[in-house]
Amino acid sequence: MSDVSVQASGPFNTATVGELIRLMAEHELSEIDLHDGGQRIRLRKGPLGFPQVYAAPPTYAPQPMASAQAPGGTAPGGAAPAGKALLEIRSETVGTFYSRPKPDRDEYVKIGSSVSPDTVVGQLEAMKVYNDIAAKVSGKIVEILVQNQQFVEYDQVMFRVEPG
Repeated sequence: MSDVSVQASGPFNTATVGELIRLMAEHELSEIDLHDGGQRIRLRKGPLGFPQVYAAPPTYAPQPMASAQAPGGTAPGGAAPAGKALLEIRSETVGTFYSRPKPDRDEYVKIGSSVSPDTVVGQLEAMKVYNDIAAKVSGKIVEILVQNQQFVEYDQVMFRVEPG
């Protein structure tokens, strides 16, 4: 695969975007979604086969929820502590969620697992590409809202974490 260097202006310079579009055509990709620190670039082919360019604003750590209870269900034993604001771990893309690295291995996290910002809580697979999902928050998992091999949408809440 070609080496795409990101210049001082970040991932939004025209040379990088042009190279990404070329790679999309070469490898028959319909979407590329990249993160570089607080910057993000998403290229998606439109109905005529032309890439659409989306530049999202910088993303920040999940915000605490106003209520401990929210629609979506709770995993067994995952009742949220009363009065505590919870942090959410959301999907950054669409794809199939995997709760374990391999079928014969333990889950990445369970209810009660402690996580830090770098803790891998699962994987998302889209178009045969697997991406680790980092918690990006610190605390204890109190709710798991997705099941292994479940399809998730962009920005869907997958976990709730009690800050700690």
